[in-house]
Amino acid sequence: MYKIMLADDEGIVIDSLKFIIEKEFGSRCEIRTAKTGRQVIELAEEFQPDIAFMDIQMPGINGIEAMREIRKFNSHVVFVVMTAYDKFDYAKEAISLGVLDYLNKPVSKETIVAVLKKAMSNIDGERTKRRNDLRVREKLETVVPIIENGLIQDLLFKEYFQEDIDNYKTLLGIDSQYGYMACMVFGREQVGNYMTSAVAVSIQAQKAYREIHTITEDYIKGIMGAVMSNKIPMLIPCEGDTLSYNERNEIVEKARALCRKLSDRFDMNFRVGFGSVKPLDKMAESYEEANSVLISTTSHVAHIDDMPTKVSYEDNYPMEMEKRLFDEIELGNTNESASVAQAFFDWMEENYASDSDSVRLKCLEFVLWAEHLAYEKTGRKYEFKSRQNYLSELLNYPTHEEVRMWFVEKIKSATFWVSNRQEEQTMSAINKAKQYIDNNYMKELTLDDVSRVVNISSYYFSKVFKEETGENFIDYLTKLRIEAAKKLLKTTNKSMKEISAEVGYSDPNYFSRNFKKYTGKTPTDYAKG
Repeated sequence: MYKIMLADDEGIVIDSLKFIIEKEFGSRCEIRTAKTGRQVIELAEEFQPDIAFMDIQMPGINGIEAMREIRKFNSHVVFVVMTAYDKFDYAKEAISLGVLDYLNKPVSKETIVAVLKKAMSNIDGERTKRRNDLRVREKLETVVPIIENGLIQDLLFKEYFQEDIDNYKTLLGIDSQYGYMACMVFGREQVGNYMTSAVAVSIQAQKAYREIHTITEDYIKGIMGAVMSNKIPMLIPCEGDTLSYNERNEIVEKARALCRKLSDRFDMNFRVGFGSVKPLDKMAESYEEANSVLISTTSHVAHIDDMPTKVSYEDNYPMEMEKRLFDEIELGNTNESASVAQAFFDWMEENYASDSDSVRLKCLEFVLWAEHLAYEKTGRKYEFKSRQNYLSELLNYPTHEEVRMWFVEKIKSATFWVSNRQEEQTMSAINKAKQYIDNNYMKELTLDDVSRVVNISSYYFSKVFKEETGENFIDYLTKLRIEAAKKLLKTTNKSMKEISAEVGYSDPNYFSRNFKKYTGKTPTDYAKG
């Protein structure tokens, strides 16, 4: 069905158009008419036409002004202008209003029918697009929460590659590099900082999750995770690396209103805690802050930056540089950690060159923490006396340059432990596996047998074995057996059956096929040659 409005001050024109349309399109069209500019505007607002045939010269408000008014409340209507005035200025302005066609009277039946079909085709295309958009939106209503929860889970549990986070950000339209976490917690009643009946209300929240999500969006614009026990984590992206006082105050007030709204709606108590702004890869820390601030207070809403328990630093202290240094150490990035260590020492020299004791203490503090991280990351054996010379070495260096060298080298060493440990562990496992295969290739041997010996899952063992040796387990084992067989064929008079059994093949025919595949000759031909 197409709703068509005919606007012209000449009754004969309206009657002619109506006759042509009804004859050509029949019941597919609903037609309404108007003869003045004011009537046209009022009819358009009430009728909401799909197509409007407009005369420019009408009593009162002219057609151009009428179209301009109609466009304000009906953005999709298709205008077709019909006029006896061949004026370029009118045509130009009509085109600027999105007019489909500009026709000079008199107009033939064929032209009117052709223009209507073109308009109907455009309308059909728009309707199809709107239907498809609605289908997509309907699907997104299901998919988006899954994507949002995936992003939050990855950020909180740090089980991701950066490419995964970038993909999530693209899908969710997040451009920010910073954000902060909120923790929404709920219970039947609040007793101190504790929420009662956590299990029961978590089931209730699961069932009402979509409604909770919808209500929360009206107050806090962010990404919501799934219900975890009686908590829901939220990520709020932001442009800068801090929130101003006004921004922090605004989000707290919105959260208070949200808690009241949710409590009234679901007959539960709600609380919200906020962590501080951090780079997105630090959202786990921000979420810990959001949790901890709820534990340290009984308020319905609390922000970590409002709490006196948060550590504060002198104005020019390079906190971000310190964080980056330990991040690079944990990642095993030796060159990057050395570079940041150099930059931090530059800052100490620039600001505290005269305070040698504080500089030395800070270097020792950082090195001890770097090694602590390395011990945790690598499982390296701790020895009580492993640092017995650190303090005396630092105190005996006469210049800052020597202290710098000591500091940077220790940082590099701790980072190298981290970077080298995984490789060492892998190589140790592969070397142990190769030794086991070398000693047992003559037995029935499977990938699972060897992976059990080195205590690595068969899937992962297969992967790292190929990465380290350049060949898969079966190829390595087969090559070893064929080499042993070649030696026996040349140096003994044993039968084919004896040799195949001695190198691990219970079936002589299978042994013969494998031998030829790897050497190009049968065992008999090889022995003769």
